[in-house]
Amino acid sequence: MSMLAIGIVGLVAFVVLLALRMPIALAMLTVGLLGGLVVNGWSTTMFVTGGLPFSSVFPYGLSVVPLFVLMGSLALHTGMSRNLYDAGYAAFGQWQGGLSMGTIAACAGFGAICGSSLATAATMGRISIPEMRDRGYSDAFSAATVAAGGTLGVLIPPSIILVIYAILTEQSIGRLFIAAIIPGILATILYILAIAVTVRLKPGTAPVTQKPSAQERLHLALGAWPVLLVFTVVLGGLFAGFFSPTEAASVGVLGVALIAVFRRRLSLEVIVQAGRETAGLTGMIFLVLIGAAVFNYFVEATQITHVLVDWVSGAGFAPWQIIVGIILFYIVLGCFMDSVSMIFLTIPFVFPIVVEYGFDPIWFGILLLSVVEIGLITPPVGMNLFVVASSVPGLPTKRVYAAIVPFLMADCLRLALVASVPALSLLLVNLAYN
Repeated sequence: MSMLAIGIVGLVAFVVLLALRMPIALAMLTVGLLGGLVVNGWSTTMFVTGGLPFSSVFPYGLSVVPLFVLMGSLALHTGMSRNLYDAGYAAFGQWQGGLSMGTIAACAGFGAICGSSLATAATMGRISIPEMRDRGYSDAFSAATVAAGGTLGVLIPPSIILVIYAILTEQSIGRLFIAAIIPGILATILYILAIAVTVRLKPGTAPVTQKPSAQERLHLALGAWPVLLVFTVVLGGLFAGFFSPTEAASVGVLGVALIAVFRRRLSLEVIVQAGRETAGLTGMIFLVLIGAAVFNYFVEATQITHVLVDWVSGAGFAPWQIIVGIILFYIVLGCFMDSVSMIFLTIPFVFPIVVEYGFDPIWFGILLLSVVEIGLITPPVGMNLFVVASSVPGLPTKRVYAAIVPFLMADCLRLALVASVPALSLLLVNLAYN
């Protein structure tokens, strides 16, 4: 059997293991080890893979992962997420659909201190869905709003997936964070516009509620200033070059902790709970990185990536055709796989093509993140849809599928803008580093 055939068999085996619900880390470890044994034999495979677990998690840049996870966990357990929701309601509560718009704004704010889509959706779902239900909002529309808003936890920096992309492709974490700022703001604005259009066309989804007074709006808005201050210091320091990403993450953790102490909400119980969540999520991410390193060793040994790059280069595709093909590929894949699995499975094959055609890796990272974000709310797998729908008793998932359509249309518009106007991703990077 040729090396190419062995590589294809390994990829098929990996997909089958994922379909059988094997954790992605174990699936990659299994295929990588067994495939390596077939290609290179026992001695070589054991020699190479013996050092991979250490080298895959050794990069200094990965230290930002536990720090940003800890920052988000402390913010969650000390009530800052509630302050963000109240501030969002203060900003948009006077309009029809204001609670939904405020939820989107709160998700963007929490994403700026969390970095996880599922955590953002789950947290804001617990706060906002009961509020919207009490005021007559459609359950399906409320759930769709939270599911879509949760994706901002991936796009708004700091983003754990951007850190993973940076490590896998050897790109600058700081540049990727800065590049995501404008697309993240654009995503927030387009989601709010999608809500405005939806409630205008279907008034029953979000009835007009009592408008908060000016004094009430001011009081609620002021409750979120500490979180906004942390966000400004962390990203502002990155933009100005005062911090490295790791230092920015450390400053963020310290800032959130000090705010919690000032508000008398930082207890031993909160510290222990946040520590456990941080250790669990960080351990999961690092285990996936180890599995990806072993799997990539097998992929490289079979030379399948070189064959793919040579075929694409020889086919004479135009650059825009390559990008459109990659986008469509990820959108289809996102209907069946979660975002982390997609990135670890495809980057070894897709990124060499991106480099071969001379696309900017930072721009492509933001484009990839935008497509992955769509996968989080695309039926039938869309992880955010399941997380949010499960928090609303008696709500059929099919109703959430229908309600998510306006947000998917907003995502497609943003994706087209990011793909066709690279300056949306690269403008701030060029200003910060040039």
